[in-house]
Amino acid sequence: MYSSYDAIASVYDSINAEIDYKSWADFIESCFGKYLMEKPSLLLDLACGTGRMTFELHRRGYDMIGADASEEMLYKAYDKAYDEEISDILFIKQDMRDFELYGTVGAITCCLDSINYLTSTDDLEKCFACVHNYLDPDGLFIFDVNTPYKFENIYGNNHYIFEDTDSDGRTAYCGWQNEYDKETGLCNFYLSVFTEDEDGRFTRSDEEQTERCYTRKELESALTKCGFEVLGFFGGFDFSEPGVNCERWYIVAKAKKN
Repeated sequence: MYSSYDAIASVYDSINAEIDYKSWADFIESCFGKYLMEKPSLLLDLACGTGRMTFELHRRGYDMIGADASEEMLYKAYDKAYDEEISDILFIKQDMRDFELYGTVGAITCCLDSINYLTSTDDLEKCFACVHNYLDPDGLFIFDVNTPYKFENIYGNNHYIFEDTDSDGRTAYCGWQNEYDKETGLCNFYLSVFTEDEDGRFTRSDEEQTERCYTRKELESALTKCGFEVLGFFGGFDFSEPGVNCERWYIVAKAKKN
């Protein structure tokens, strides 16, 4: 039994196979052009997971730091770096509520609803304050969250099954059961991952995760309290306004410093 991303690391990329990281990176770069005087050179990808966004931005010429609290996710990122013969990305094991860097960076990204895993306002503010501390003056914080619509209509009390086959032909299954409490805003995910061993038998790993549904007002309040200017809540990579059925908000904030 795990309580982080360790059990799901082996199938994480498959579960999120539909994510268009190139378009997402295009959006991030568009934010640089829209809100900054010049493009930043050093970026932090917070809660980087297996590093898919970290690598995408690295390929575009940025110096990258990837931080995540899960060792298993970072192992996957290291494996990718080895396979692609990339040695100049710094991956560090850090808690997003209390991370440390050697200095400030020009922008910080945090993708795939990682902010929703901060299940208390106190933790949310700790993360935002830490992000603010390590951003250059007027540096950008670009992140996303799952919306109330998604928690109520997509997650809810639904369940899903995912299947994946790796390059060696071994199969992995993931059973996913949700339990959403609208009053607390908390959604529990109960995950069971079955990975095929070399002898054809399967190893089962169980994991529990919890996300919190935040309202736009709560997020704006926390950002402002921690010294950010909120530049926009967007419903897509085209900077469009979020619709009623929007499942993900893309949020851009600027670190204001005296």
